[in-house]
Amino acid sequence: MFTVPVENDLIKHCEALIESYNFGQRHTANGTKEQQLTGVIGQSVISTLFGLGYVNGATGCDKGIDIIYKNKAIDVKTMGRTTDVKRSYTNNFLKLQDHFKTDIYIFCSYHKIKNELTVCGWISKPEFILKRRYYPKGSTRTRSDQSTFVTFADLYEIDIRDLVPVKNFEDLKQQLSQKI
Repeated sequence: MFTVPVENDLIKHCEALIESYNFGQRHTANGTKEQQLTGVIGQSVISTLFGLGYVNGATGCDKGIDIIYKNKAIDVKTMGRTTDVKRSYTNNFLKLQDHFKTDIYIFCSYHKIKNELTVCGWISKPEFILKRRYYPKGSTRTRSDQSTFVTFADLYEIDIRDLVPVKNFEDLKQQLSQKI
């Protein structure tokens, strides 16, 4: 895992996007404005690392393709947190996004207090399908700290320890270049 600071200019840009565009274009489970902001921040940070700049938003739904790298479709999945990430943590993925033609998932955590994005790791879609766990809408999930939540939609989970680990951005790019 590696962590990068999220600059105030990027946050302000993403806040303006959330006010201008509706990023929840699914038929259900569109996420709150805060959840949409978290996703746009994560996508913008990763996009910037790849030299592509901030998310634009004007093109509408991206159909699960945030970045094209080495001719592969990458979806950046970001969870908001108020704690530092641990390898024992889990990442969530809404089942209704499963049909998108994505090749690679990069899972991130956005620390909403520190304004930091942690890249937890990545996984190919076929490996994700093998390693994920399914929980139907209404399931009660227990976090590592023993707090619970009820799923608001059909959900997959994958543990951070099941992702391909990365040390820094150059390591991520090198791995993606080799695996793709």
